[in-house]
Amino acid sequence: MFPKTEITRSFNAPRELVFKAFTESEHLQNWWGPKGWAFDISKFELLQEGVFHYSQTSPDGNVIWVKFVYHEVNAPDKLVYTSFFSDEMGNIVLAPFNDNRPLETLNTFHSPSMEVKQYLR
Repeated sequence: MFPKTEITRSFNAPRELVFKAFTESEHLQNWWGPKGWAFDISKFELLQEGVFHYSQTSPDGNVIWVKFVYHEVNAPDKLVYTSFFSDEMGNIVLAPFNDNRPLETLNTFHSPSMEVKQYLR
């Protein structure tokens, strides 16, 4: 059994808008990642077995790549995906800041309360 972490968030916005903010590249560009870091999308396919592959670059030039693989897309009710740190080609790599972090995280974004749940594996 993998360790389980549950994170719940509430938003004062219609669930359709929250879902779009989390799944449309033009919205992600405005808020995703650490403040002050550049965000560049390499690939974005919001569909079952689709991929969201992106890089983030720190102000001092360090680049971190991350990849999502979508397992279930049911707008605006549910989004299930696996996320992991990757290289530029999309291969799984260890987290650059912690070798003990799990390689993959299973995430479930669920409505109507728009809860985001993360399960580490």
